[in-house]
Amino acid sequence: MWAKLNQSMLEGNEEGGEGFLDEESDGFCALSATQRMYGFAACLLAGLVCMFLSLIVFAKPIKFAVLFTFGNLLAVGSTAFLFGPGQQMRMMFDSVRVYATAIYLGCVVIALICALWIHSKILTIIAIICEVCALIW
Repeated sequence: MWAKLNQSMLEGNEEGGEGFLDEESDGFCALSATQRMYGFAACLLAGLVCMFLSLIVFAKPIKFAVLFTFGNLLAVGSTAFLFGPGQQMRMMFDSVRVYATAIYLGCVVIALICALWIHSKILTIIAIICEVCALIW
């Protein structure tokens, strides 16, 4: 099972340089396939837990926005364990996804600004909704 997963992901990474899935990569980012899967699962699970905890503190915009945004970034960033951070950035800023990525990152910043400095529940909720829509897009 691990060999099939590793082979299928290596095929999509041929033109983009070295990533976490290259077995020949040496140095700081040299992880085995099992370590990459554990890292992906742990990061994704931590992101989902943060998003779930944010729903518990929904009435407090500061805690909600920080937990939800941090959880969202962890969940999105978890795929860096599978493809590598360089490949992930190339995929995010691909010509097809560049607008969605820009809107997503802008909404992350706006949500944190609305929660931490403006303290507006409505603006924070609107920014979070735009953030989720950009992620789905």
